[in-house]
Amino acid sequence: MSVSTAPLAALDVGSRLGRLRERLADAPIDALLVSKLANVRYLTGFTGSAGVLLVTSDGARLVTDGRYTQRAHEELAAAGAQAQIEIGLTGATQRELLVNAVPPGSRLGLEQHSVTWAQLIEYTTAFSGVEIVPAGELVEMLRRVKDAGEIDRIRRACAIADDAFQALLPMLAERPTEREFAIALEFAMRERGASGNSFNPIVASGPNGSKPHHVPGDRVIERNELIVCDFGCIVEGYCSDMTRTVSVGDPGPDARHLYDVVLQSQQLGRAAVAAEVACAAVDRAARDVIADAGWADAFSHSTGHGVGLEIHEAPRVASSAGDTLLLNDVVTVEPGVYLPGIGGVRIEDTLVVGATGAEPLTLTPKDLVL
Repeated sequence: MSVSTAPLAALDVGSRLGRLRERLADAPIDALLVSKLANVRYLTGFTGSAGVLLVTSDGARLVTDGRYTQRAHEELAAAGAQAQIEIGLTGATQRELLVNAVPPGSRLGLEQHSVTWAQLIEYTTAFSGVEIVPAGELVEMLRRVKDAGEIDRIRRACAIADDAFQALLPMLAERPTEREFAIALEFAMRERGASGNSFNPIVASGPNGSKPHHVPGDRVIERNELIVCDFGCIVEGYCSDMTRTVSVGDPGPDARHLYDVVLQSQQLGRAAVAAEVACAAVDRAARDVIADAGWADAFSHSTGHGVGLEIHEAPRVASSAGDTLLLNDVVTVEPGVYLPGIGGVRIEDTLVVGATGAEPLTLTPKDLVL
């Protein structure tokens, strides 16, 4: 194993609540109720499985339960997050703590893309005399551009995935099942320091490669066929994402042609990534190559997505995207072609957006034949 164990750059958690408050007035709202756990973690460093954060113009309070009393204090102190911690032993007590902190007549924003209908009813009932309004994606927009500590964690997660995959490539010649290879990959990433998977690994061999999100099964991986491997891991909350398509032995001229087209598509998509470039332009750079080869309908998903505390986050790299790439966005470029009954090819890298180009964080070579 050759993954670095050097200390990771510090996360700039302490400034995030202040930057969020600057956006509240523009919403315009008096307070924001943050219930999405990834957003709570981003703003405070709290990693528990239960917690709601109330952010106002002059303060913040994290409400959680007794399981996390010590953990919440330790994690917020370590992160430098200035928030009051309240412990409620029951859901009703926790709601009361939140309600008491929001004066009647206030405008309270909810995270409209993560609050359920049941939660909306609950909050509307509990916050009597308070106007409940949708707050858009205020925290997600802050999360989009990564600081040095975040990039360092994504880089480490990518390095772990790279190292694990390359170490396991000889196993493919032993005719494992898709499931066996996926399990071995999960273990290898954990063994190298990952805390978990970004998502369940995809290992799709032969005709199964035509399904972009195939679930690894009992099919034996054979020689001379395309094998799509899509996987990633988590380091201190931050995800990696990579896809490689390989073959044990020569898969034949048709498969090689398919691979070469997708590889060219991925190369041109990567080359288009830079700050101030429209996300739709990156998608078009990759998609046009595949369309010109006659497989436009077989490229059935967007070209990429943002990566961070979640495996899919802003910005979208798609034909319908209205965003423009920003400096220090972290995005994927992952074109693919999927031919039912035959198989498929997908090639994906995770990239940091720079001023004049992109830095790849996933470094496994793109050799088709093992």
